[in-house]
Amino acid sequence: MGGLVPPQWCEMAKVEIYTTMICPYCYRAKRLLDERQVPYEEIDVMADSKRRTEMVQRAGGRTSVPQIFINGQHVGGSDDLYALDRAGGLAPMLAQPAAE
Repeated sequence: MGGLVPPQWCEMAKVEIYTTMICPYCYRAKRLLDERQVPYEEIDVMADSKRRTEMVQRAGGRTSVPQIFINGQHVGGSDDLYALDRAGGLAPMLAQPAAE
């Protein structure tokens, strides 16, 4: 299992997650981020075609949700986020402060 990001780290990565309200994988990804006490910006693309188009462009053509970005870097979907965590790569990414 990946390492926890200590809550005392005041500067953290910028996490964006494109979601829909009816997506179980979105809830799963958000649960992992919540468990790690990671703040994130949730972007609901269910009824917003402009934001959905933005997501597809940023995600290299991927149309499924969730699509997760850490400091602008595309991580992928829920399974990708969990795999990154299991491999020990999530905590270091989250420890990098967002560029201003």
